Amino acid sequence: MNKSLQFTLIDKDIALLTFNRPDVMNAIDEDIIDGIELAIAKVNAEENIKVVIVTGAGKAFCAGGNVKDMRAKEGIFAGNPLELRKNYQKHIQRIPMAFSTLQVPAIAAVNGAAYGAGCDISLMCDMRIASETATFAESFIKLGLIPGDGGAWLLPRVIGPARAAEMTYTGKPISAHKALSWGMVNQVVEPELVLEEALRLARQITANPAHAIRMSKVLLKESERSELSSLLQLSASLQALAHHTVDHDEAVNAFLEKREPSFKGE
Repeated sequence: MNKSLQFTLIDKDIALLTFNRPDVMNAIDEDIIDGIELAIAKVNAEENIKVVIVTGAGKAFCAGGNVKDMRAKEGIFAGNPLELRKNYQKHIQRIPMAFSTLQVPAIAAVNGAAYGAGCDISLMCDMRIASETATFAESFIKLGLIPGDGGAWLLPRVIGPARAAEMTYTGKPISAHKALSWGMVNQVVEPELVLEEALRLARQITANPAHAIRMSKVLLKESERSELSSLLQLSASLQALAHHTVDHDEAVNAFLEKREPSFKGE
């Protein structure tokens, strides 16, 4: 995509997005924001891609906003309150909006510090694999700020309101193992195994039909805001479509014939 966000296709069906600013702990810049939007649009348009993995180069996952720019009141942090409001909407808030449109599962391979907006980007993913050295912090309050990127919406949905309140009001980091006990991450592994484990999980997903993966993502996202009756209506409609796919027939035949299926994406 660009120098700040690398896009790599693995096994033809896994998109790896790597924050590539290790010298500043992968702090977010405009290139990263643009890159995320472009990458998600590409993934949505290419039906062969079934999973996205997000990780960081170097020792950090993502440190969030650039604190030096905050002090200098430059870039997104420049201007009067009205201008700053528009800056947030035109810049950092494009990230959660982009992730909200992603049509395939996303795995955050959290290789190090995930602070502020970096923590929240990990929460925008559906699953998280964390290094034993990873730490998570909803650290905005330590800078006299609030979660301006949707963190107040994301965090309670992942770890519950009480723990989200603790992280938000104290700003203190939590370890990967505490994040695991709170249900924030799926697994904690040794640092050198983070990407390998994320790929292992991704390949377990990509072994399944593309249409079923994308339809399941629709249902899980819709469940966040729907009544059961509405979700059942949508489920019935999508299931009717799924029954008329080539890959459904192949999955059923492979199951009955006790063999591995060969999906065509049809």
